[in-house]
Amino acid sequence: MVRRVVTGVGTSGKPVIVSDGEPPVTRQYTHTPGFARSLVWNTAAPASPSGDPTESLKSYVPAPGETIALTVTFPPGGVYADPGWDPVAAGAEQAENTPGLAELFEPDNPGMHTTPTVDYGVVLSGEIVLDLDDGETAALRPGDLVVQNGTRHAWRNPGTEPATLFFVLIGADGTA
Repeated sequence: MVRRVVTGVGTSGKPVIVSDGEPPVTRQYTHTPGFARSLVWNTAAPASPSGDPTESLKSYVPAPGETIALTVTFPPGGVYADPGWDPVAAGAEQAENTPGLAELFEPDNPGMHTTPTVDYGVVLSGEIVLDLDDGETAALRPGDLVVQNGTRHAWRNPGTEPATLFFVLIGADGTA
């Protein structure tokens, strides 16, 4: 479970904790066991303090100047090799839970996608591999940071344990 603590200004004008707990837009995927996503926060441009905007998010691809903060848990790669895994049902679940982003995944190259964003990523737990074009990869461990700069990429978990990452996606003008 991801814990999110949100601050705000109370009626007295002093800082208060507005919420403390699991983000309301948290999904444990049914068709890809072990895959999970929690929308932590998002902002419009220009950013300003607000009530919780997560439940009204229309697209997981922020427009230029907008942001999205989320955690993603990637199951071990063996989940995708399991004969019971249904890629069609998993794709439909992705489309329902991540509008805007799901459409950017390449049907002929599973996992590969390009987003018009600059993404800051932090590996919280587990190990993950960032795949780029032409076989270029980076193996990442807890505490490693990534700046994913509008490039075509995929995330792969070759291990036996889930890998959880925290991302901040910043909408950009085009790709690298």
